[in-house]
Amino acid sequence: MNNNRNYGLYAIAIAIALVGALALGVPLGTLAILAIVAVCPLMMFFMMRGMHGGDDMHGRDDAPKDRDPHDHKPFR
Repeated sequence: MNNNRNYGLYAIAIAIALVGALALGVPLGTLAILAIVAVCPLMMFFMMRGMHGGDDMHGRDDAPKDRDPHDHKPFR
């Protein structure tokens, strides 16, 4: 798993965008509403980034040991 994420660069980019928007005259209340609306999609993006599919059986310890992982017949 790759843990080399540059959250500091994201924070710098957000700070630059915030200062730029304030310099262009965007009201602070508008930026606050935009931040509240953007929280849900951003959280979903960052949380789902580490999932990597999750539907394969490679490397899982909870898979049944007495059947072939490529055999898709019901386990009985």
